[in-house]
Amino acid sequence: MSATDRPAPQHTTAERTADAVRAYRPALRDGVLISPALLRGPRTVHLVKHPVSQAAFEIGPRERFVLGLLDGTRDADDVEAAYAQRFRRRLPPEQWTRLLGLLGTRGLLDGSPDPAPPEPPPARTGTLWKGSRRTVADAQATTGRLHRLLRPLLRSWVQLPLLGAVLMMTAVVLADPGAAWDGTVELLTRPLLLVPFAVFLWFSVCAHELAHGVAARHYGGVVTEIGLRWRFPAMMMYCTVGNYLFLKGRRAKLVVAAAGAHVNLLLLLPLGLWWAFLDPSDPVRAPLTGMLFVGIVQALSNLVPLPPLDGYRMLGHALGTANLAPETAAYLKLRRRGRDAVAAYPPRARRIHTAYAVTAVALVLLAVAGSVTAVALLVMR
Repeated sequence: MSATDRPAPQHTTAERTADAVRAYRPALRDGVLISPALLRGPRTVHLVKHPVSQAAFEIGPRERFVLGLLDGTRDADDVEAAYAQRFRRRLPPEQWTRLLGLLGTRGLLDGSPDPAPPEPPPARTGTLWKGSRRTVADAQATTGRLHRLLRPLLRSWVQLPLLGAVLMMTAVVLADPGAAWDGTVELLTRPLLLVPFAVFLWFSVCAHELAHGVAARHYGGVVTEIGLRWRFPAMMMYCTVGNYLFLKGRRAKLVVAAAGAHVNLLLLLPLGLWWAFLDPSDPVRAPLTGMLFVGIVQALSNLVPLPPLDGYRMLGHALGTANLAPETAAYLKLRRRGRDAVAAYPPRARRIHTAYAVTAVALVLLAVAGSVTAVALLVMR
């Protein structure tokens, strides 16, 4: 038999599958959300979220780089070449196959069947003493209408002067702590003023939550739920932004987190203007000072960087971290075993967790001391 008459070599099924995988030019499906890099404990991670099922998982920086190449024009050879140029090492074929399998299983590749959307949460959870209730059928549409209505007021040339006004009001009121304290005591002794002001503060908290939703819509966020949450005897509104961590840019996340406190202070501006034009001897001035002081403290307390307050989220965004408080607790627990136990933590992570632990303890002690002092002064008075 001549060489030309010999049968062509037959490829096995495994070989044909491997060849098909290498020739495949995958693309991510539209709408897949990928977060910026986040420091989580000793690791740097990115969050990936499915646009339909809302399921999310973590990947590392190398996998994130590969996902950025999946545009439907590159096969395995192209991806491996780009990977080698970026990281100075070869992408193992089995890792490429495993990544494609993960993305395909999770329905993140173009052409994957749509998974079932998540079941809506129950309208009410919990008991009479503690629970929550969804009060808006379509939170996204509701905040969208509010955003369209308020959009002209969200421009920088409007918000910056308002920010300057609330900062000036805050500085002037806090500059005289004696008058602020006397005004607060005066307010507490006048129930006809205290009760309406308490109702005003409750609606201010509601506006605080809606402000988060409107600000999120302004930056392309998705508001998934608006409702009431209670722990007897208190009841507060809540607003949930589903893709908060995936908003583009650090500034957007910081603005969304700070929007609530900003609105709380804005609602005090009319009282601040009234207070500014009152004669110092006017009997209304003292309780009005107390109202401003209590309102300012209520707004600024949300900016304290302790969970679950807005300031905690802002600090996390500013530092580019995820789950800062629990990860700090985990770091401290390991640190007690010695330096070797935290050897996997990069220097930046060690500095962040150590500094946050010290800051959190100091803030808690300061809050306790302030509360004890306030109670003591009221009793002595």
